[in-house]
Amino acid sequence: MIYRIVRFILRVYFGLLYRLEVKGLENIPADGPVILCANHISLKDPPVVGIPLDRKVHYMAKEELFRIPGFGWLIKQLGAFPVKRGGVSKESIRNAIGLLKNNHVMGIFPEGTRKNPGGMGKKGASMLALKSNATVIPVAVVGDYTLFRKMRVYYGKPIDLSPYKEGGSDQLEAATEAIMQTIRAMVAEHKNDRKN
Repeated sequence: MIYRIVRFILRVYFGLLYRLEVKGLENIPADGPVILCANHISLKDPPVVGIPLDRKVHYMAKEELFRIPGFGWLIKQLGAFPVKRGGVSKESIRNAIGLLKNNHVMGIFPEGTRKNPGGMGKKGASMLALKSNATVIPVAVVGDYTLFRKMRVYYGKPIDLSPYKEGGSDQLEAATEAIMQTIRAMVAEHKNDRKN
């Protein structure tokens, strides 16, 4: 219930202030495990990627955020779970795989940080997808979060990771690069779409 209320509020907020426009929702399965893999340009990306869906989207979040009174409780209600500073722990990986095995949706930013635009992706998304058989949906966030100028979110067609099923280190790197190339291509394709 809390998730639905907050999602409604954020839809109104981003719709009014950032004229949020969404395309490609039909590419997201109505059920089963899904990983949304998006580029990362702002702290606002997680809600912008997640709120257009009718399904709840879960994210990893820095452990420190859960220690903030009130806020920690809220983000937990919204589907976030903690990851320790310095890297993703085995517990975080188990939590993520558990969510996916129970047919939930996860949002992941393979670039890892907003300071790595177009950089090498991290292997977590491909590893989780291959271990859980989740559908991987590439997502392009296009815009600069300027008030009253359009932000757009594009959900692409599922990425076929079946060629990388063996899951060795080289295979994970190749799968990650396939995901990143798709995201980069989507961003490049749509970056000039912002008509105000």
